[in-house]
Amino acid sequence: MDNKKELRKEFSHLRAEIRDKVSKDMDITERLLQEEKILEADNILLYASFGSEVDTYLLIDKLIEMGKNVALPKCGPERTMTFHLIGSVADLHEGMYRIPEPDSALPQPEMSENSVCIIPGLAFTEDGGRLGYGGGYYDEFILANPQLYTIALAYEELIVQQLPLMQHDLKVDLIVTEERTVLCNE
Repeated sequence: MDNKKELRKEFSHLRAEIRDKVSKDMDITERLLQEEKILEADNILLYASFGSEVDTYLLIDKLIEMGKNVALPKCGPERTMTFHLIGSVADLHEGMYRIPEPDSALPQPEMSENSVCIIPGLAFTEDGGRLGYGGGYYDEFILANPQLYTIALAYEELIVQQLPLMQHDLKVDLIVTEERTVLCNE
């Protein structure tokens, strides 16, 4: 576990130093919006970007403009997480871990085979391996909702050869960077 903790620090620092972030975020957003899974999705589960993560606010706005059901997570006790539909980013307020999240009174989406979950992370491998933040929220959520198609947004610099992954660690189906789309788990 110490190795993961050190890697989290290392990748957090690396991500914070990324140059041309605004341009790269736009490229990632445009590339994602062209993905067939996004175009066909009924629900898109997304997160409010925080710190040096790929900016998701423009993406949230564009998906809502496209008529998609957009839901963001609300973290609860013991690694529980629920998603709630929002009408705009104005529906978000500072929540657990100081990350913007929706009110729990907002409706939850009905998950289907066409629901997509965009998952945060610090670093990824080309086969979908993910180094998250260590809370286990997404691992638990995806385990409970295996029908969800999972996508990660990442900077090219954070696609690495290998990560110290455990059996229970979540792997994503697709990674979108500013340069390419990586189909994983095939």
